[in-house]
Amino acid sequence: MTDPLTSALAAAVPPAVRTIARTLRDAGFRVWAVGGCIRDELLALLFPEQELPPRNDWDLATDARPEQVQRLFRRVIPTGIKHGTVTVLIRGEGYEVTTLRGEKGYSDGRHPDEIYFVDDLKEDLARRDFTINAIAYDVLERTLHDPFDGVGDLRRRLLRAVGDPAQRFAEDGLRVLRCARLAATLDLNIEEKTRAAIQPSLDSYRRVSAERIREEWFKALGAKRPSRAFEIMRDEGMLAITAPELFALRERVEPGFDADALTVSLRCVDLLPLDPVLRFAGLVHALDDAQARALASRLRLSGAEQDRVGAVVAQRRLPAGTTDGDATIRRWLRDVTRERVYDVLCLHRARLKAGHQAASEKLADLDALDQRVRGILDRKERLTRRELAISGRDLIGIGFRPGPALGRALEALLDRVLEDPSTNTRETLLDHARKLTSSAEPE
Repeated sequence: MTDPLTSALAAAVPPAVRTIARTLRDAGFRVWAVGGCIRDELLALLFPEQELPPRNDWDLATDARPEQVQRLFRRVIPTGIKHGTVTVLIRGEGYEVTTLRGEKGYSDGRHPDEIYFVDDLKEDLARRDFTINAIAYDVLERTLHDPFDGVGDLRRRLLRAVGDPAQRFAEDGLRVLRCARLAATLDLNIEEKTRAAIQPSLDSYRRVSAERIREEWFKALGAKRPSRAFEIMRDEGMLAITAPELFALRERVEPGFDADALTVSLRCVDLLPLDPVLRFAGLVHALDDAQARALASRLRLSGAEQDRVGAVVAQRRLPAGTTDGDATIRRWLRDVTRERVYDVLCLHRARLKAGHQAASEKLADLDALDQRVRGILDRKERLTRRELAISGRDLIGIGFRPGPALGRALEALLDRVLEDPSTNTRETLLDHARKLTSSAEPE
């Protein structure tokens, strides 16, 4: 098909993609750029004002068989060769090249029972999930192939399944979740029949692995307004399956807020910076600590991600920025740590803005706390035992033995420094430690 968009698309094609296409074409094969790369470039051209998540991957489809592609390029990784996919490396960058294929049977609700190679581009596009992902672009001929009117759906900002949506969703249970995620990340409306097919397809969704759900959730959390994805998950039953503890927050209203706890959490996520882990913490912040950590573990967040979420969610009460003393704030900082304090302040600020009825007054106090925290950190005031002017070895030198008493003494010295930072000198702390030895027999 001829379209004014094609000349603009041509400018977006990376030189390496043209090189791969030309090599395949010179060997007698046909080749097209397909899928998300074309969809996102078209969206950017149709709606230049829209902010889209960054995307760098370009995928190609060809009628060449995988072994034929391997012979044509010097560096090829057989990343998914059983499915017809290899990755061609050009100057260190990888580009997936997949043989045109058809699929049969989806007995596990996730993967085809049989894959077979085809020569017809339309047959390959017909197996894809949504019309906007079933667009192909010949990068050499500069022509679009759009048998299911995906470009029209992009213009209409519509997310529509290819063919029968119930069949598409039954084939792969992840597609209902991808539907929610794409609606949010691309700012699309779900076509009526496509949305109506989601709930009857939840049996296949139940078979999706936690790792794949985590991947889609984190992509959704990268949207400008992630709440759209989670509202769809809530309304169509996916959230109740994956995170019943989150879904149950619909029944809880916290004191001082104007909406149920799940609504407040979703608003909170939208107000947080584009940081998927911090946004996940915002999503689960109304759960108790054990529930939040359990959900993060169940969705296979990494250990570091789970620790970050747990540390942020655990800080439910903050010092009063306008009335508490510096010592109280330093002790709180010791517990929350320098690494997490701005996560915590950011989450509390978003939570207040998400619907607290006294937000203005509480935000003023939070701003005061923020300024005092920054002052303490700028002055590099000592907050941990490692930052004391003496060490355990110094205490051993004046009579302490390794063991619990040594640890208690160091904690007492740190508490003294948190109360008064000027006491963090070797002489002052050793003098205080000697008084500790006189009041308690060291072990």
